[in-house]
Amino acid sequence: MAEMTKEEAFEFLDSRPGWVMLSTIDGRGYPHTVPLGYFRDGDDIYLPARGQRRVNVQRNPKVSLLVEDGQQMADLRGLVIQGDATLIEEPDEVLRLTQTAARKRGVTEDDLPTEVRAGRTYMKVTPRRIRSWDNVKDARERTQSRA
Repeated sequence: MAEMTKEEAFEFLDSRPGWVMLSTIDGRGYPHTVPLGYFRDGDDIYLPARGQRRVNVQRNPKVSLLVEDGQQMADLRGLVIQGDATLIEEPDEVLRLTQTAARKRGVTEDDLPTEVRAGRTYMKVTPRRIRSWDNVKDARERTQSRA
């Protein structure tokens, strides 16, 4: 099975509509998985952090992200990113991240937020391991090797 390079993985991550499955570990040791909006800035991935996922990350910062695409086995592509999560609560940094997220969604500079909601927190996920699969690339490589 073909894997993506780091550059291909980030390109795929950036091409998605902005949803990722975040898995944290709950207080009983079970996975807690939720879909969340995200954006990438450099090598790090940022997600909103509140409720149970925030509590889980405070207890255990090891998380997993899943992004996938495809309708049939032949066109499946995806990433599993294992990483360490850090909570970001400092108001100036939360505002900067809120503005970065808005820019990535196409918000103009004039319409960027100038303040953030009280209690707003982000989670920064620093990837430690990226696992990928790209069945489209795999089929293309098999075809090219036969030529």
